[in-house]
Amino acid sequence: MSWLRFSVVLLTLTGALWAQSTSNQSPTAGQPPAGKEVTQSSSIPPEEIIKKFSAKETEFYEAWMQYTYHQTADLRLLSYDGVPKNEYQTTISDIVFKDDGTRDVLIKRRAGNLHTLGYTPEDEEVINNLQPFALTEKELPFYNLSYQGKEKVDELNCYVFSVAPKSINSKSKKMFFEGKIWVDDQDLQIVRTVGRPVPQKKSNQFPEFETIRQMVDKQYWFPVWTHADSHLHFGGDTAHLEETITYEDYKRFASKTSIQFEPVEEKPAGEKK
Repeated sequence: MSWLRFSVVLLTLTGALWAQSTSNQSPTAGQPPAGKEVTQSSSIPPEEIIKKFSAKETEFYEAWMQYTYHQTADLRLLSYDGVPKNEYQTTISDIVFKDDGTRDVLIKRRAGNLHTLGYTPEDEEVINNLQPFALTEKELPFYNLSYQGKEKVDELNCYVFSVAPKSINSKSKKMFFEGKIWVDDQDLQIVRTVGRPVPQKKSNQFPEFETIRQMVDKQYWFPVWTHADSHLHFGGDTAHLEETITYEDYKRFASKTSIQFEPVEEKPAGEKK
């Protein structure tokens, strides 16, 4: 891959998140919820918080996989080595279920003139398996979590944790999340994440992103907005890119079932049934 064609994360399936009522109105792009001063006090031990919210995350992820939604991904290259650029790509997709019950991404429209950026298998891994980032009971053993205190985000009181993978195998294709998560202290669900995929490579880097979740169907905190505004460095070259993903119109998938009856055997007239 040429150094002119570096890779970035499109984050289109997600993917990975946070805080809406059933109206599904996403936050204004570039204006994330403001955090307030962190306090260290907590009446619940951090280990107990982690145990409870990972169970909730498992429930969230299983539920999220049963929903359809509409997704718009907008990626813009603002400058390259300080020279203004006017390259962009907008992808509009519907996440739907096929007849066999599996979920699929149906691209409705793709537009733009993005040609400087390229995509790699690592990008696909992030798109398909890291977004939205869900710290489920299955994923929890791969991470170290450190309690940072409590912080108020908008009207939510949240537990804040730093998250980092325990180890990274450079030969493995698995991608991990590194950053911070905000856990609502009432629902014990993640409502905000700020971080980036790792490992990062010189020729293949990923921006730091923020994801906001909002409540859907009065019980699940689903991703509604993801945003990244980063300067990525490749040797002596710098690319400034901005990326915004919105997730809307969540609907629980209802499988279509049919009942088949055995054909009724016709009997000759006069014969008792």
